[in-house]
Amino acid sequence: METEERGRIWTLVLVSVGLFMVVLDNLVVNVALPSIHNDFGASVQALEWTVNAYVLAYGVLLLTGAALGDRFGRRRMFVAGISLFTAASAGAALAPSADLLIAARALQGIGAAIVTPLTLTLLAGAFPPEKRGVALGVWSGISGIAVAIGPLVGGAVIELADWHWIFWINVPIGLTLAPLAARRLEESYGPKAPLDFPGLALASTGLFGLVYGLVRAQTIGWTSAEVLISISAGLVLLAAFVRQELRSEAPMLPMEFFAKRSFAVTNVVSMAMYFGMFGSIFFLSQFMQNVLGNSPLEAGLKLLVWTGATMVVAPLAGVFSEKLGARWFMVAGVALQGAALAWLAITAGTTVSYVTMIPAFVAAGAGMALVFAPSASAILNSVRVDQAGQASGAANAIRELGGTFGIAVLATVFSGAGAYTTPQQFVDGMVPALWVGVAVLAFGALVAAVVPFGGTATTEEVAEFDAAGEERHNAHGAASAQPLPTAN
Repeated sequence: METEERGRIWTLVLVSVGLFMVVLDNLVVNVALPSIHNDFGASVQALEWTVNAYVLAYGVLLLTGAALGDRFGRRRMFVAGISLFTAASAGAALAPSADLLIAARALQGIGAAIVTPLTLTLLAGAFPPEKRGVALGVWSGISGIAVAIGPLVGGAVIELADWHWIFWINVPIGLTLAPLAARRLEESYGPKAPLDFPGLALASTGLFGLVYGLVRAQTIGWTSAEVLISISAGLVLLAAFVRQELRSEAPMLPMEFFAKRSFAVTNVVSMAMYFGMFGSIFFLSQFMQNVLGNSPLEAGLKLLVWTGATMVVAPLAGVFSEKLGARWFMVAGVALQGAALAWLAITAGTTVSYVTMIPAFVAAGAGMALVFAPSASAILNSVRVDQAGQASGAANAIRELGGTFGIAVLATVFSGAGAYTTPQQFVDGMVPALWVGVAVLAFGALVAAVVPFGGTATTEEVAEFDAAGEERHNAHGAASAQPLPTAN
């Protein structure tokens, strides 16, 4: 029993560090955007792609990452994902141009897409149902720490060196984590279904078409043939993706998940949160520097109020949502975020006081935390244990794509109303973009409040499939003992 408990602790620590790397990297880049803009003379579109290349590759391939873990071994693919992420971080640090930086960011997204769904799957396999709430609370707390210190770390690194070093910080972490994970994580497998390559191709090309069209519309206009063809082709390809998943015997994204209201509503809330909040953070981190005149370090310190609230509230939300249910935590979370953005939109100006922004920052951070752990718990509770990999991959993909579309849509609104030329023009573009974020968050809160939850797995189903998963795990462990000598 002591050995089993020690193994659970190792699993929790290692997957949390992996998640920490992924979350930290995304947020330090936001603080670095003004520095990248100045260094490369990058346009707002190039800055978008610095973020979106990562998030788009990440979101599209999350489901494939979960499937690769099920098929080839979750520990093995977790180590592979960490290794790729680390190598791509070094590539981003060495990038001599915006184009090569964007390419390295896409590779980082692929590595992160392999790692992220496996963190939840490995946790679900290591902890029994009655202990998962605490584990998910810790997992969310670690994610909260990464959210909290991301802007601060980014600002400090840029202040002491330059923006290239925000990517170098991943390298020693990855070089330490990969061998530890190879030695300490227990190997496990899921159903070895055929990989859904047609579904992957349709989803990736369809989503790329939509995002490409949104980004290009800022430069050449919504009525240009290039934009209309790109968005239309994206929509057609995504419709073909849904048709493919309905017909496939081994779909990348089982459409049956969405028949469960708890799964469907949770994903609407998560997508709305990432659309509204992460689209807004893209501009607020630049507002702190370009308009209010803060250095990167000062901006990171001031944003710590926002992200610190996430770190404090996330573990508590994980524990209490297990006892009280996830739904109203999520309603309160997105409502708080919407109110925070509305306050920032109303008070924004070239001479706004930071003190005026503090209540909104605290509310926004607390609201994010009220969604993080409860939504993860709701997703895992809505499916059987043998579906945890696909379900967590689907949930992560949907919310990350929400962030991608949030940045693209809000940047389009920004470009139509403002510019980077003067502080006042920046504010003129940011304010209507924030109001779009408010509207999307209000929609998410309304859906969560009005649509009843249902379709969660029963206690008997959870116990049945946990037992079946344990039998599969033991069978796979015996079969793989020889070819995997590093297993402990």
